[in-house]
Amino acid sequence: MLANIPEKVMHRVRWVLASCWLILIFSLFYDPISPWLTHFNTTWSPFQLSPHINHIDSCIKVQGVCLQEKPYGLGASFFLGLIVPSGVFMLLIFGHEFWRRICPLEFMSQIFRFLGKQRQKKRVDKKTGKTHYELVKIKSDSWLGKNYLKLQMGLLYVGVCGRLLFYDSHRIILGSFLLFTIASAILVGYLYAGETWCQYFCPMAPVQAFYGEPRGLLNSVAHEGQKTVITQSMCRRPNPDGSESSACVACNSPCVDIDAERSYWDAIKRPDYKLLYYSYAGLVVGFFLYYYLYSGSWAYLLSGAWTHQENKLDLLFSPGFYIFNTAIPIPRLIAAPLTVATCMALGYFLGIRLERIYKSYQLKLNPALNNQQIQHQIFTLTTFWVFNFFFIFAGRSYISKFPIQVQYLFNLGLVLASSLWLYRTWSRSSERYSRESLANRLRKQLTRLKVDVSRFLECLSLDLLSADEVYVLAKILPDFTGDKRLEAYKGILRDSLEEGYVNSASSLEVLQQMRGELGISEKEHLTILTELGVEDPDLLDPNQQRSRENQLRLQSFRQRIRGMVGSKRRRGAKGLGRELLKVVKKEKAIGDVLDKEGGNVESLSREYGITLEEEKQIIANLDEDSQLERRSQLLLQQLQDLYDTELALLYPPEILNIPHLRKGLEILRNTVAQKQQVIAKGVLKILEEWDSGTEATRLVLALATLTPNVLPSLLENHDQKWTERLNDLYLSRLQQQLKLAESIPPKVSEDLMIAYLETLLAEPDSLTKTVSLYLLNKLDKQRGKQQAHQLLDSYLMLNPSLKETAQQIINDTGEQASKVITPLERLLYISSCDLLKRLKAESLMELSYQVPIKKYKQSDIIWEQRDITKDLFLLLDGKVEYQQILEDDTVIVDEVEPVDFLNKLEILGNLEAITTVIVTSPKACFLVIEGTILNELIEQDKRFARNVIEQESRQLQELQRLAS
Repeated sequence: MLANIPEKVMHRVRWVLASCWLILIFSLFYDPISPWLTHFNTTWSPFQLSPHINHIDSCIKVQGVCLQEKPYGLGASFFLGLIVPSGVFMLLIFGHEFWRRICPLEFMSQIFRFLGKQRQKKRVDKKTGKTHYELVKIKSDSWLGKNYLKLQMGLLYVGVCGRLLFYDSHRIILGSFLLFTIASAILVGYLYAGETWCQYFCPMAPVQAFYGEPRGLLNSVAHEGQKTVITQSMCRRPNPDGSESSACVACNSPCVDIDAERSYWDAIKRPDYKLLYYSYAGLVVGFFLYYYLYSGSWAYLLSGAWTHQENKLDLLFSPGFYIFNTAIPIPRLIAAPLTVATCMALGYFLGIRLERIYKSYQLKLNPALNNQQIQHQIFTLTTFWVFNFFFIFAGRSYISKFPIQVQYLFNLGLVLASSLWLYRTWSRSSERYSRESLANRLRKQLTRLKVDVSRFLECLSLDLLSADEVYVLAKILPDFTGDKRLEAYKGILRDSLEEGYVNSASSLEVLQQMRGELGISEKEHLTILTELGVEDPDLLDPNQQRSRENQLRLQSFRQRIRGMVGSKRRRGAKGLGRELLKVVKKEKAIGDVLDKEGGNVESLSREYGITLEEEKQIIANLDEDSQLERRSQLLLQQLQDLYDTELALLYPPEILNIPHLRKGLEILRNTVAQKQQVIAKGVLKILEEWDSGTEATRLVLALATLTPNVLPSLLENHDQKWTERLNDLYLSRLQQQLKLAESIPPKVSEDLMIAYLETLLAEPDSLTKTVSLYLLNKLDKQRGKQQAHQLLDSYLMLNPSLKETAQQIINDTGEQASKVITPLERLLYISSCDLLKRLKAESLMELSYQVPIKKYKQSDIIWEQRDITKDLFLLLDGKVEYQQILEDDTVIVDEVEPVDFLNKLEILGNLEAITTVIVTSPKACFLVIEGTILNELIEQDKRFARNVIEQESRQLQELQRLAS
């Protein structure tokens, strides 16, 4: 709700709120004014204590004894009875972002950041000896990084018990506690970068997550319709020109301040989130319930007398329970923590039990619901119930001072607001969030490509369209086809990779729906993915942990560095300006210049939490020549790996040298060749930009050596016009090196082949994954089972064929393997035959699921001479023989072994069989393709039909030659 208010304004607001809070804390230690407002004689004050409040008929009884009330300071009562409940109300109604942007404690935790005096760790570059200072951040794999939610819940429990025992009614202790909390926040702000206090330590953080996620009733939305990168309550800094830029240092990922809903869907998978929701519900019940168990009635809680009971510390060892008018001799010091802990434990175990019942009920009612969606519904119901239960008691001492009509209106407003929140939140799902997020990326690409959408939207803005409407719009736009769709998808994929929304392995599955909406095939996705890797090799680096937070941090630092360069390009610049002018003219390297301005760069690095490696890489990338050189090195390394893989696939171990397995290797070679072609194109583009020199010559020779099978066709491509774009020297050397390329079959060991197959298993293409897993299992069953388990245990939505192959490998006992033929094996068998090799991949996949397996015994007759066969038989296992009886009763016998079609000429020409086919082995196994299916394929696929005609013509010519 406050996301779009400038940081300068909110900075002043936080100053005011922090000052007011400090004044309130000061009043807890010294307050000569507010006790007067509660005095019995101050008749005009709404906070006046009734003169008859201590009378036996109207007093508030605690354990059967009238509580003696005296005029009191209002500081504690305001804070505990009004401000704390208001915070809960703000979180559910206005959202997490509202609270974070006004929170005075968060503001105070950033004092040392504002002063530039945070703790730093010293690092020295071993190569250059340069000293670098980095801000300290909590590592995600540290104990605190993994268990911070449990720590926060523990601190919240301690705080609630402290309220019940100590500082609810003792102003000095409450003031001291608040000052201790402020000091702790400031100390954490000094020790660690970013909003570490809020993310990892603050006891209010679980409360914020409970009420504020996935979204408040009126909060802004971070993942769609935003025209700026500054979202919700993310850290930001005002610029001199009045604009704002990100100040994120990626202290936590995913960050709730950047996108609360994304953080929610990521965290909902964690077991400790159940602990948060269910135990917090128990904590709220236990907190209010203890006042009743202690006093014997609800009057003590609802009156607010607990905020000013003067002798509370003296009662720590008095009876802590008063049940059925009987004091139970358990000291309050034990009773209060015991009550809250018991309720938290009961809340957790009861929540787990009810969750199982609800899941069972919902899955019977709607089997399409997934576990995550059901879990979200349970959390939503929990928050709705706890919010309304909380306000049955919270703030009642102040609400009760209003007329009864206002009280009813207040209660009705709470129920209405929470019901609207329930309605708005109930239908949310991670799938819907992902769809909306991707639709927003599509909006950005439509805007970037300047696609004309005005005639379809009339007066509407593109940002006002829902996710479904954006997808429909993309389908009907006449000028959003072909290359523009591919370019838009490329932009979406790039953004998704940069933000860590997907990685190279998961992108195919995660963006499956997007590809379907835009009509992008798996092959096109793989090509685009490889192109992105060529343009930015770091983008696909599996060792880099990418996230939206890191992207914002590095992007902001990069922009500031570039701003330092760009702002000094004016005429007559001095100092840094003159040096940077030399960088523009390419007289100096950017790194040399920035080293002289170390103070500026170092302070900037510290501000954004930039590591030494990140700083070196960003500065190096500002130098175009060094960036090209680095890219070329990375691309050559990729080509070397692909070249080695290609040789291994061409000359595999003997165990894989079987017809249908060779077809699997061919499928993998096609994947490798496709990547080689895209990377080679990227190297050619570098050569196009690069001046001739030693590095360029080395790049030319390496390119020709590593891509002998794809480079010739790439150079001959008339559309690319490489012969015109490259200088003659490069072309000459490329062609010379291609002629020198030798093809010496290497000896590839099984261990090395396993390593190559495991590398290919990481490819996003589902067919490549499936074939790699299948071949890996042929070489090493133990490694095959391990990889199959990893795939099935992953979060990816597995392709049906891949899933089935993985399950078969896991269930393989050794005896059943030869009896079960999976669709993948059928695909390999079918595609290894010349007749079907030009069939489209989609048709081959579909056919592999349609064709049945038939088995025959020895001496079975498949068909007899002169029969007209209706189905096409492919021999997979066993032996058969042809028997042809000539006119002179001579019998010609010919034996057939796998893998081959027995009757392709007869089925294509609808001819009588010229032979009788008999099974000669103990068993024989066939794939049987119905003639009607084959005819449909011929009609649908012109390329396949042409291949069939060519093969039929060749066979007829061969028969005529033999007859003559």
